[in-house]
Amino acid sequence: MTENIEKKDDEIVYEKKWYIIHTYSGYEKKVATDLEKRIQSLNLTDRVFRVLVPEEEVLEEKRGKMVKVPRKLFPSYVMIEMLSVKEENELGLGYRVDSDAWYVIRNTNGVTGFVGVGSDPIPLSDEEASELLAKVGIDANEEQKTLYKIDFEIGDKVVVTKETFLDQEGEITDIDYEHGRVTVMLEVFGRLTPVELEYNEISKLEY
Repeated sequence: MTENIEKKDDEIVYEKKWYIIHTYSGYEKKVATDLEKRIQSLNLTDRVFRVLVPEEEVLEEKRGKMVKVPRKLFPSYVMIEMLSVKEENELGLGYRVDSDAWYVIRNTNGVTGFVGVGSDPIPLSDEEASELLAKVGIDANEEQKTLYKIDFEIGDKVVVTKETFLDQEGEITDIDYEHGRVTVMLEVFGRLTPVELEYNEISKLEY
């Protein structure tokens, strides 16, 4: 059983619970990336902890060779761990999520809604969450990953301050908030090439 009780304030019990949101097909990873970015920028990291697109590695034949490729376990669904208030309602015991976090998630591009009753999200049971996480090799008791605060956005024009590519200009195409890295398209040997850099190795272009 997952121990997820966060705190008690005047008999209010808060717990971390996993919820599932539905997305447009093919938008799972974009939704997850956008959510992590919005959670960070809107200071919701104390209410929304982990965003996960459940995937497993499978073998596929490509050009005569068997290679490992990621496959989504639940296409069009994303798991999200949120702080919830444990409370009694007309159906018995239930959980209520933070209204600000609900609004941000529900109104993220690509999200069509929470899995639940009407507009009320219903969390996975601890057993359900543990089983799903185990399938992708994650311990349900794993502590929340620290996300870097990166003040850049995908599409930003930047200049590199790292010596190897010093003063080269490019555009950000990906941001890894967990590891503090960004991918920038730079000209290498006359061709645009994605280059991974630390977020503190670039600065925004000033026009």
